[in-house]
Amino acid sequence: MKVDHTEMSYQSEVRTLTVHLPSEVDHHTSKNLREQSEQFLDTFDIQRIVFDFSDTDFMDSSGIGILLGRYKRMKQAGGDVVVCGVNERINRILKMSGIYQIIPQMELKYQ
Repeated sequence: MKVDHTEMSYQSEVRTLTVHLPSEVDHHTSKNLREQSEQFLDTFDIQRIVFDFSDTDFMDSSGIGILLGRYKRMKQAGGDVVVCGVNERINRILKMSGIYQIIPQMELKYQ
């Protein structure tokens, strides 16, 4: 299942929700991202969320909040969260925030 919404898209495979993030993850896009990802989590039996940063050039603290919120929800459900497609700029932000201590980075396996 793939659904496109404005600048972000979602892809759901067997129990995996892949969130293709937009070029900018800020307060405005984070609100939409939060609402739409919650809708998927409420509707489907998701056990893993993959945040794909391949197209993302900018992220502020609201993006960290999105990651933490989905991590908490998935941990309670016995699932996990991973990130992929991280460029140098986003990688620095994720390292400085300490996200990698709880959310691992994986290699991008699709294009």
